[in-house]
Amino acid sequence: MRRTRVLPGVARASCAFAAFLVVQTLAGQTAKTPPVPPNPDILKMLVDRIDANRQSVGMVVGVIEPGGRRIVAYGKLDQGDRRMLNGDTVFEIGSVTKVFTSLLLSDMVQRGEVSLTGPVSRYLPAGVKTPQRNGRQITLLDLATHTSGLPRMPTNFNPDKPYADYTDAQLYEFPASY
Repeated sequence: MRRTRVLPGVARASCAFAAFLVVQTLAGQTAKTPPVPPNPDILKMLVDRIDANRQSVGMVVGVIEPGGRRIVAYGKLDQGDRRMLNGDTVFEIGSVTKVFTSLLLSDMVQRGEVSLTGPVSRYLPAGVKTPQRNGRQITLLDLATHTSGLPRMPTNFNPDKPYADYTDAQLYEFPASY
């Protein structure tokens, strides 16, 4: 299981809430968007989600603003685990990475660093073979919209620990065999 230190670190049930805060912060403040709530208000939201609504056992919210960074944490790492959360807590963030990846991809496209319609092989190391269909190569747009035809998970991984020991070499080897 790959574990990543992120800001914000979020428990599964809080992914949408954290994504909202990140997107609002990255989008900047406009007359139409309210400011990110102050720490006591964020803490109240976390307490409500954890204690009242039982949506998680713990959450960490990170806010990046022009004036600096803020971190608000509440709860524990897991049921029966007494360790309290903080800005250095490591979470398995799963599918919320799609939000961050799409934001980074959009930024790279806007800056002209990548093209959505060019072959993905352009951005891979030389020699990495990618599958084609009817002579058409997979593009970043295909990957971003989940229309590449690649499976959800590669077939050359350990199903007991799919991310723990998956190497770059295995990652580059898989598309050539698919």
